[in-house]
Amino acid sequence: MAANSVLFTGISELRTVSNGTLENAALATENGQITWVGEAAEAPEAAEVTDLGGRAVIPGWVDSHTHMVFDGDRSAEFEARMAGQSYEAGGIRTTMEATRQASEERLRKLVRGRLAACHAGGTTTVETKTGYGLTIPTEVLAAEIGAELCDEVTFLGAHVCPPEMDQSDYVELVAGEMLEAVAPHVGWIDVFCEEGAFTYEECKKILEAGRKKGLVPRVHGNQLGEGPGIALAVEVGAASVDHVTFPSDQDVELLAGSDTVATILPGADICTRHPLAPARKLLDAGVTLAIASDLNPGTSNTSSMNWCVGTAVLQGYLSFDEALAAGTLGGAKALHRNEVAGGLDASGRPAVGTLSVGCAANLHVLNTSHAVDLAYRPGMHLDYATYIGGTCVYSAE
Repeated sequence: MAANSVLFTGISELRTVSNGTLENAALATENGQITWVGEAAEAPEAAEVTDLGGRAVIPGWVDSHTHMVFDGDRSAEFEARMAGQSYEAGGIRTTMEATRQASEERLRKLVRGRLAACHAGGTTTVETKTGYGLTIPTEVLAAEIGAELCDEVTFLGAHVCPPEMDQSDYVELVAGEMLEAVAPHVGWIDVFCEEGAFTYEECKKILEAGRKKGLVPRVHGNQLGEGPGIALAVEVGAASVDHVTFPSDQDVELLAGSDTVATILPGADICTRHPLAPARKLLDAGVTLAIASDLNPGTSNTSSMNWCVGTAVLQGYLSFDEALAAGTLGGAKALHRNEVAGGLDASGRPAVGTLSVGCAANLHVLNTSHAVDLAYRPGMHLDYATYIGGTCVYSAE
């Protein structure tokens, strides 16, 4: 029995995701990793015991698509959209102006507050992007803050073209000097491949430049209509293509035959009054599916993975287990943080998105005995505690 071992018992329902659901379960951890999972009656001894009082436990949410580093408010834009105006990508420039004016101290404080809200909602792994500064100094600052506070950081210089620059010149900047400055702080590179943002050719140029710097591609694609985003993502071997609100039948076939994860963002679909991405169609075709919050000030100002996953069940025609897997293991696959061997990911870090031996002890403890209540009781506060690496980062008590 190790001195720092902890046994979590009193678990009415343990949804491991990768290895099914256990009732009357327990889970043991040591040094931030899971060392044992099984029935409570067979649990090993541990130096410390935490009784969860008959509550359900699921893996912590893996939010693989957020925009944490921003300042400013776009509630007036949201209100106008709800009154009938359409969404256009150019609204990002409003946030750009506020973010450029914000101090480093203020941005860091804002991100810390947003992460605290994530933890309070059961999210334990967070990706964030740059993309609201759109100058070299502000993009570097966003990357540095992201690397300091979040789990994964993506360079999204190709969010929109700032108004002070010609688009062709800006593409050269993003693929050149800006990429050079930001690359040491990030692991991923993303592009907004959409009408009103960047073309297929521009996006491919930027992604290929990023790959030469060792960054893994991602794509914002097919959010506003059918377009080349999904095909581009598959072509360049992107880890994920996100939004996928308007895929063609050919796009679905391309995704099904690839390793690219399709990340749906229900919050953005609802807040832009678009149809929900066709999650059922994608999953039935054999596409690997993730669900993320797309936390951002313009089109999805929420980090509630509970709501996003519940929406995918209630309106996206997924079963609860399918949506749960997409919000945990699917997100882990989109970030290459899923288990490869012995509970570790491809980089040798404890894997996330599943509660298996060797994986990170990232737990979302619910204040209910049935995890399905996240969809069955929509909008209710069901978060009891959140653990990252076995350490409690949020408690409702």
